[in-house]
Amino acid sequence: MDPVLIVAAIGIGIFILMFLGVPLKSFKWVGNGAVRIMVGALALFLINLFGNFMGLHMPINLFTSAVTGILGLPGVLMLFAVHFLVLPGVM
Repeated sequence: MDPVLIVAAIGIGIFILMFLGVPLKSFKWVGNGAVRIMVGALALFLINLFGNFMGLHMPINLFTSAVTGILGLPGVLMLFAVHFLVLPGVM
């Protein structure tokens, strides 16, 4: 597909949404979830950065970022418990 066509379609879609009025509540929670996932990925990056000194490593993917972003510290502890207790031989 032509990139100009894609940009035009997105622009027309935004223009239509602006004038038809879409309930913004659904966009708000989707945006909130995306921000939480990004914060979770940043937290996992920092944990991996400082955890390398102690041999701790947690892969950063969509699932681990979502668990960390939504559940916070208990989610991180749960991920490490699963990583070390349930799956000890899997890297």
